[in-house]
Amino acid sequence: MQTPKLFALLPDYVSTPDGMAIDAGGNLILACPNFADVSMPGCLLKINKEKNISKWVDVPVLEETGCARPMGIAFGPDEDIFICDNQCWSGETDLMFKGRMLRLCIKDNKVIKSTIVAYGMEHPNGIRIYGDYMYVTQSLMTKVKDPSGLMVSCVYRFHLDDENIKVENTLEDKNIITTFLTHNPDCQYGADGIEMDAEGNLYVGNFGDGAVHKIIFHQDGSVDKNFVWAVDLQKMRTTDGMTTDENGNIYVADFSANAVARIDKNGNIERIAQSPDSDGFHGELDQPGEPCYWNGILVVSCFDLVIGPDKVNTQHEMPATLSYLEPF
Repeated sequence: MQTPKLFALLPDYVSTPDGMAIDAGGNLILACPNFADVSMPGCLLKINKEKNISKWVDVPVLEETGCARPMGIAFGPDEDIFICDNQCWSGETDLMFKGRMLRLCIKDNKVIKSTIVAYGMEHPNGIRIYGDYMYVTQSLMTKVKDPSGLMVSCVYRFHLDDENIKVENTLEDKNIITTFLTHNPDCQYGADGIEMDAEGNLYVGNFGDGAVHKIIFHQDGSVDKNFVWAVDLQKMRTTDGMTTDENGNIYVADFSANAVARIDKNGNIERIAQSPDSDGFHGELDQPGEPCYWNGILVVSCFDLVIGPDKVNTQHEMPATLSYLEPF
């Protein structure tokens, strides 16, 4: 296994880094929901090829709650950025069903237009864009009561030009394309990391089960198959953010195990890096939330917040960090 290295100590206005995307200029954009210190605005950072870090913008808040909590992000073909605003990640009652999908047009480090694609969501988490559509994971659907008693989660599909879609968080939502049950009774947290391959197949991590599902589509865009494609709990315990390299390998942030796994095109899993509990200041994987393949390296955001009996992480520390792995 590799030894992760320190990519960056983040500015003091960041307490929780999460999703990443690459803009048209080759800059790395980092979403910071800042759950560890909610007095900090949710923001987007820009990191250039020289690793200079600056705040790009604060994400426009939901007036009702006074906050924005950006997690998954992705760029559309016109370079507008789409954002999973996961208002309710903390589980606070007054933030329930306040999540949004946002579209921001940003020029000269200013938001010149903010569009609400969808609102009322319980737990929007990861996003990928393919063609004219975005695919969004929703990790929890507490309104849906499966006969098994297990947690249901799903993937929503919205058109890039959709606006003001009211989400009900039930199976009646017409934008749901597929659902998941999480079978691990000790970690009832579902669809999280998401990725697309070059052929347009969708890959979704079922977090609690440590499994990656493959979703294959009919030509009309409807789902043909949704099946467990890769699972090996000895090598990958949880499935947070995901990214792909130029060879089609998928890299998965194993959030609970402080590890990163690689999955080849045949679904074979290899754990490529793992760290013990630490502050991450020397580059250790400190609860990895999302990897991003950028300029030949794998940059990994360190969420460093959640604790529990199944988590290696035991506490939050400042400053927040990014790690990286060398080419492999």
